[in-house]
Amino acid sequence: MDGPGERTVKMSALCLLCLSLFPSFSLGRVVGKDEAGFAECNVFFPGRVPPEGFTEPFHVKICQQYNGEPRFATLYSTKDKIPLYSAFKYTGAARSEADESWLLEPQIDDPENDQHEMVIEADVVGSLANLGANQALTSDYVGSGYERGLLDPSLLKEEDFQMATYTLTNAVPLRPSLSKTWHSDIGRVVEQALIPHCSKKDQLYLLAGAIPSSVRVKGKVSVPETLWLAACCDAPEGWSLGLVKKVSDESSLADLTVGELEKQLLAGLDLFKGNCGEDNDSNEKMEAILQAVSRIRSGEQVGANDKEEAKDSGLVRKVVGIIATPFIKLLELLIYLLVELVKYMFYFLWLVIKRVGSTLLDGVYSLWNGTVSYLKAISMVLISIPYDVGRVITNIFLGFLGIIQDVAVITYRILRIPMGFVLHLASFPYYSICAIPSVVKDMATGIGGTFSLAIDATASILHGFYYVASHIAKRFVPKGSSGD
Repeated sequence: MDGPGERTVKMSALCLLCLSLFPSFSLGRVVGKDEAGFAECNVFFPGRVPPEGFTEPFHVKICQQYNGEPRFATLYSTKDKIPLYSAFKYTGAARSEADESWLLEPQIDDPENDQHEMVIEADVVGSLANLGANQALTSDYVGSGYERGLLDPSLLKEEDFQMATYTLTNAVPLRPSLSKTWHSDIGRVVEQALIPHCSKKDQLYLLAGAIPSSVRVKGKVSVPETLWLAACCDAPEGWSLGLVKKVSDESSLADLTVGELEKQLLAGLDLFKGNCGEDNDSNEKMEAILQAVSRIRSGEQVGANDKEEAKDSGLVRKVVGIIATPFIKLLELLIYLLVELVKYMFYFLWLVIKRVGSTLLDGVYSLWNGTVSYLKAISMVLISIPYDVGRVITNIFLGFLGIIQDVAVITYRILRIPMGFVLHLASFPYYSICAIPSVVKDMATGIGGTFSLAIDATASILHGFYYVASHIAKRFVPKGSSGD
């Protein structure tokens, strides 16, 4: 196996750069209660039927995906904050370990969250409601003495399949030594005992699980008391097998039937549909598998090559590795440069498409606005024409009614004039002419009376003056003697 430095150079440069180019590769979603089984992840169960018997309300089904494809299925316990099992298939031995980039499932803590895929924990801190309420976090492992042990081990995966395994919903707290021993045992059992005795590797279905205990990491995450593996070769001459490792004894690795394993796990549990070959009368394959498991348990190497051949092969690999290292490094540099070039080409094309698209959208938007405004104006004019015509007709009709009303009023008023008034008005000229002589006579009488009155008045005045003068003369002039 490559060292840490080589592992980082080989995988980080390629995988992480691909993730930066296509961030939606890492997916995983909580399967809805209205969906059958594990939805698209039912392919990891024989007959597409998941185990039956896990019915607690705190059990959550997760379909783990990567690069748009299902990679494995997980049944997660929000009470214990660990997976109860992960169902997967063998895809091939890993050439090297992928760089760990741990993810979590946001919908476990916040069912109303609209993120339907795995996310990096640091990206949702402070933004995700109830973060860590129903699932384990990286902080739960820091300084605890436990590491995140994978139920679906990455060492049985090829390339992008490995990336999907690094999720906290696929991890249980294990001591570093136990984690290493468990993954080594599982890897050897699958590759050396199970795969050689199943006609096709895609017919081999694997379930890796953990039995929770009362021991909690930081009072939150349950430490398993037992690790187990169930295998099913769903072929005409199929078989099934169970393996159990007690956490308290790292060197233990007990084999048992799937039925016996089901009894240890949960009453009424059915891991595989139809018992998956347990009723098969042929025991030859099972004997060979159990012998291989026994040799693995005792630490022996299972295979056709003896130790000397393995040693020679290892020496040859080292020599070839030393010779090929410069070329590998050069190839890795070229791959890195090519990926960077592709990355910037994609970025440049995105900018061009974005700019062109924005311009086209602006033009379409302006054209649309102009068309809508033009159609709106035409519509308003067309709508106003009947309105104006109706208004003119109404005005004409109202004017005609006004004329008729005026004629009727005049006629009515004429008809209301009294007949006597009309006769008096018609005889007025006659009576006026006939009255002229009487008026002239009355005027002459008046003028004569006026002159007569003026003469009478003058005579009276003169008589009055005479009377006064005679009276005064009598009073002041002495009388003469009678002899005179």
